[in-house]
Amino acid sequence: MAKKVTEKIKEGVSVEEIEKFARKYTNEVFLILALIIATISSVFGFFTGPSWSLIFAGLLAIIGIALPVQVGKFLKKTLKFQATAPKTTIIIIGIVRIILAVFVPLILFAEIGLLAGYSFHTITREPHGDESHSEELHSGPNLEEHFSEPEDPSEDEEPSEDEEPSKEE
Repeated sequence: MAKKVTEKIKEGVSVEEIEKFARKYTNEVFLILALIIATISSVFGFFTGPSWSLIFAGLLAIIGIALPVQVGKFLKKTLKFQATAPKTTIIIIGIVRIILAVFVPLILFAEIGLLAGYSFHTITREPHGDESHSEELHSGPNLEEHFSEPEDPSEDEEPSEDEEPSKEE
């Protein structure tokens, strides 16, 4: 596997391969470009300085940690929308993100701060071992009921609990 990667690096990447990658990962490509542009714009203080970007990233990280249920609902809605949106909508959102990255980078850093705060809260609750307990802690009680139809894993849990006692008897 490593040989293939090093050979590919030596050979170079064709324009066609870059286009395929960009078509497959459009959201990610636009987000990476927006982050690079926002970082440059913020560091050099083109429109807003780095202090505002740090303040907004920090404040929204605190909100993400303090209000994980509400933030989780919001993030799941927006990320599901982005995942299911048509390609033109994804491109428009990407272009808007790049424009915001140039002129108002603190908005992009606020988004990253919110994701970071929620992720911090979620990840710190995972090592406890009890999946239902950790799910309850970082998703909030009955989050799926408010959001969408019941998922298959909840249905799988009930039969597995019933099967375990029958095996022991």
